[in-house]
Amino acid sequence: MSNPHMKNIGNGEKGKKGDVKKMLAALKPYKWKIGIALVCILISTVLSVYAPQWLSKLTDEIANNAGTRTVNMDTVTKIAVVLIVFYGTNALSNYIANFIMSTVTQRFSQRLRTAISEKINKVPLDYYDTRVYGDTLSVVTNDVDTLGQNIDQAISMLFSSACMLIAVLIAMFVTSWQMALTVLLMIPFMLVLIMLLTRLAMPQFRRNQGYLAELNGKVEENYGGHNVIAAFNAGARKARDFESVNTKLQKAVFKGNAIAGFMMPAMSFVSYFAYAAVCVVGGILLSADTVGISFGTITAFLVYINLFQNPMSQLAQAANSLQMAAAAAGRVFEFLEQPELSDETGKTRKILDENGNGKVRGEVEFKNVRFGYSPDKIIIPDFSAKVEAGMKVAIVGPTGAGKTTMVNLLMRFYELTDGDITIDGVSIKDMPRDEIHDIFGMVLQDTWMFDGSIRDNILFSKSGVDDARLEEICREAGISHYVRTLPGGLDYVMDSESNISGGQKQLITIARAMAENAPLLILDEATSNVDTRTEELIQTAMDKLTEGRTSFVIAHRLSTIKNADLILVMKDGNIIEQGNHDELIAKDGFYAGLYNSQFAAA
Repeated sequence: MSNPHMKNIGNGEKGKKGDVKKMLAALKPYKWKIGIALVCILISTVLSVYAPQWLSKLTDEIANNAGTRTVNMDTVTKIAVVLIVFYGTNALSNYIANFIMSTVTQRFSQRLRTAISEKINKVPLDYYDTRVYGDTLSVVTNDVDTLGQNIDQAISMLFSSACMLIAVLIAMFVTSWQMALTVLLMIPFMLVLIMLLTRLAMPQFRRNQGYLAELNGKVEENYGGHNVIAAFNAGARKARDFESVNTKLQKAVFKGNAIAGFMMPAMSFVSYFAYAAVCVVGGILLSADTVGISFGTITAFLVYINLFQNPMSQLAQAANSLQMAAAAAGRVFEFLEQPELSDETGKTRKILDENGNGKVRGEVEFKNVRFGYSPDKIIIPDFSAKVEAGMKVAIVGPTGAGKTTMVNLLMRFYELTDGDITIDGVSIKDMPRDEIHDIFGMVLQDTWMFDGSIRDNILFSKSGVDDARLEEICREAGISHYVRTLPGGLDYVMDSESNISGGQKQLITIARAMAENAPLLILDEATSNVDTRTEELIQTAMDKLTEGRTSFVIAHRLSTIKNADLILVMKDGNIIEQGNHDELIAKDGFYAGLYNSQFAAA
């Protein structure tokens, strides 16, 4: 994986154990901070275990002298001060450990999100073609949050519980080996409970993450297709689909929490049984006047049982947290390990410099282009065409003919299976992608606006455009009058509440391409969302925009490309006809049939 923050992730291991190893590898940069937190936990554990010994002394001091009413208050005060110092230091150590671990997990989550954000731009388009957007969004939000929160609990609890368990057992045997053996008899029951409940809970936690991602996908789908759902009266059906997934999530969460929630009552029951057993054994030893056994000893042991119960319960909780983290980590690392676009660090720009300056003639040639999304599914078997500089090239054909695919190959959104595409004689394989993207301006059928002003949306990543040129661009794109009607004009802020029509959004994206002023131009159904009158205005602006530029126009509305220098007619990935409009009409072939079918009424 190329991200330096996540360079230790990606060893290809599958399953729960592999996900845990990847988590530990990703936490390696924080090992010193985690180490300090663990030292604080260790100090807290030692103090917690040692404090009952002083509590035993305090109990014996009071019990032994209660009958004579001659309790030595100096000794009692001294012991009380020591206990206060112990518990105060214990609380401070716990706070420092929690503060450090919270900081680590938040920074770890931040780095994960950064790695995912960087990965999004490196993953080929075919990854998104086969997945729902909501699923990827769930990885960035829910899975990263789940991973961060549960790692904090898992690490802290595992270490503190293990230390506490060992320390308490040692203290128990030092205090009274007879009562210690009595407590140890309870351990097998606790372990069986932990293993059984953990095994039952883990599948539910994994299902939780999957159902949550599916639910996000449904929300995104319902929101994005709201108009279509309303138009077809499909609201009830989509609501049932959503409720079906929502119910599955609710059941999985309920089962997981119900099983995990049974852990504490079950552990408490075993602990209370241990309390009773220790009291019985302690009473027998006290009656037998066993050496070293006193009321203080029994009091200390009751405290130890409580301390012993907590780490056992926390181990179970830590195991649950670790498994929830592993379930989320599996999805996060699966995304981070997706194949990336090929590395281009060794490639240098061939036509433009780093500032995007340079002379581009605009000659484009497709040489025996072959492409398929998979080796057994070839979409374009053999495509060849030569486009002279400054030509306006229209690509037409039925749906699925390969028109948009050709443009995606030209932009290197996908890599060629075979063949080559050259720009001014330079193979696009030898050019870095950012240079290719600087050479082309692009207007897509799907308009994309982001929260910001009209000015920001038009200029986008372009700098150095003054207000005079921006006004000219708006006039050429046909939105000058519309912008003047908005409050603030170019500084009007568009957000989710802005009521801007699809046609106006399309005009703004066309203005964006004009501001880019790239030497080559791609228009993919650029006039599909505007009315006939606006289409005429845009067509006039486009004719001016394409002057002196090589342009590729994908169109279903053949009226918009009648003046194209070259029309490539595609079917099943092949060029079956080519020529200008008049030539193709004269041939009375496939293009003529498409054109006449659109204008049969006329």
